[in-house]
Amino acid sequence: MSKSKKSTGGTQLSEIVDYLDKLLETSATPDYPNSFNGLQLSNNGLVTRVAAAVDFSSRTVSATISSKANLLIVHHGMFWAGLQPITGKVYQRLHDLFDADVAVYSSHLPLDRHARFGNNVLLAKQLGLEPSGPFANFKNIYVGVQGTSDLPTSTLVSRAKRFARAHGGDVVVTDTSGGNRVTRRWALCTGAGASAETLNEAARDGVDTLIVGEGPHWTAVDAADRGMTIIYVGHYASETLGVFTLADEVSQRFQLGCTKISAPTGL
Repeated sequence: MSKSKKSTGGTQLSEIVDYLDKLLETSATPDYPNSFNGLQLSNNGLVTRVAAAVDFSSRTVSATISSKANLLIVHHGMFWAGLQPITGKVYQRLHDLFDADVAVYSSHLPLDRHARFGNNVLLAKQLGLEPSGPFANFKNIYVGVQGTSDLPTSTLVSRAKRFARAHGGDVVVTDTSGGNRVTRRWALCTGAGASAETLNEAARDGVDTLIVGEGPHWTAVDAADRGMTIIYVGHYASETLGVFTLADEVSQRFQLGCTKISAPTGL
C-alpha cells in the first residue's frame, strides 16, 4: 500500500462523481449488468482522501479505512457477484463502510477503454507498444487496442513478465516456436480478454500475438491451431494501471491525499 501527499480540507463527493462520470463517459458506455458503473455507495458528502484498488473486497475495505480515506475507487465493484443476502462478510463490509463513512465509486469497461486512463492503453505503454487502432468489440464499443511492431516475441514476453511479477502475478505464454518468433501485429484486451469473440476478431485482423489478462484453457489450444501466440499477463496485474492512474488524477485535481491499495489475487 503506497501513499501520496496529505489531504486538504476536502471536496464534495458530488463534485468528484460528476467529474468522473463525465471523464469516463459512464452513462454512455455499455457493460455487464453487475458492473453498475459510477457511485455505488455514498457517504456524508465530503471527501478528504481517496483510495484505489482493483477489487472491492474485505481486504481493500479494511485498507481503505486504515488509510483514513473516505472515497474508494475500484475497477470491480460491490455487486460483481450479483444479488446476495446481506449477511456474513457482505454485511460486515457494508457495516464497516457506513461506520467509517466511506463512499465507493466503480468503473469497469468505461475505465478499460479510456484513451488516457484506460487499462489497455496504459498496459500497451508499459510493454513498449504503440496502439494504432481499436480492438475487442463489445456492444458497438471497443474495449482494447491493437497495433503493429517488429519485436521478437521473447522480448515482449520478458517485458510482460517483469510487469506481472511487479504486481504479484506471473505470465503464461502459448508460444512453442522456441523463442524465434517475431510479433508483427498485436492486440491487447485486459482482464478476461481471451474469448471466442476476441480470438475470432484477432484472426480476422491478422493478429499474431494476443495479450490478455486471462482466458479459459481452450483459448490456448485454439490459439495454437490458428498459429497465434497468447500472452496471459494475469487478470489482476493487467487491471492495476487504470484505477491507480485515475486515483492520481482525482488526487491532483482536487488536492486530496491518495492511497493505492495493492491486493494481488495471483490470477
